[in-house]
Amino acid sequence: MNLLQAIILGVVEGITEFLPVSSTGHLTIAEKLLGLHVNDKGVTAFTAIIQVGAIIAVIVYFWRDIVRLIAAWFRGLANRNARGADYRLAWFVIIGTIPVGIVGFLGRHFISGPLRNLWVVVVALVVWSAVMWFAERVALKQRNETKMNLTDAVFIGIVQCFSLVPGVSRSGATISAGLLRGLDRVAATRISFFLSIPALVAAGGFEALTSASDISASVGWGATIVGTIVSLVIAYVSIAWLLRLVQRHPISVFIWYRVALAIVVAALLAFGVISAT
Repeated sequence: MNLLQAIILGVVEGITEFLPVSSTGHLTIAEKLLGLHVNDKGVTAFTAIIQVGAIIAVIVYFWRDIVRLIAAWFRGLANRNARGADYRLAWFVIIGTIPVGIVGFLGRHFISGPLRNLWVVVVALVVWSAVMWFAERVALKQRNETKMNLTDAVFIGIVQCFSLVPGVSRSGATISAGLLRGLDRVAATRISFFLSIPALVAAGGFEALTSASDISASVGWGATIVGTIVSLVIAYVSIAWLLRLVQRHPISVFIWYRVALAIVVAALLAFGVISAT
């Protein structure tokens, strides 16, 4: 992989990681258009590692909230009387991360193998668009993040597992789940950001540790580092933009783009312009 390809993929990751359009789906499409082999272990590892750049952007953007939650969690462990809303929210983030961690680890070979198929992306883009539409349609949007409960955390955590399918979108899955549980749109989006930190850091860290030789052989660490830095910068801007957007608009505004993208990719596949794997 050359530096231009790494920069392009870093931009794609930074823009799409937190928008409900599926960053993995977009990266898979972009990698195919750039002539890369999406089933190559090094390319798969590169895809996971550059997501860490986007997660660093989340940490930088929300560092005050993160420090507050971590401090509240430790205070609550030491003192029962200090267990307030922030302590509970910190636990909910931990609990909400467990399902995707288990499913992602046990199904990692299937996720990085058969699911890395553009037909899967096409179907997932369309199917989850329907879920997003339904979530916005029935959402009560009555509770903020301080009113979140254990059932919310478990439900959102389970739904997040669907985001392991390229084309679904992790943010699309978690925001939809939050809306279905009655959280308001901003709260659901913020929870989605918080849940992304442990999930994507773990995925990126695991790939970095277990696929170092694959990265060196087919991608190169220079390109990987450049892609990660680019994704960090672009993702920071994307976070700020999305938070402003959801204050005034439903996440269903992304449905038309998702469906249009699915149609374009399906056409390219059908006419043999690109291959599915």
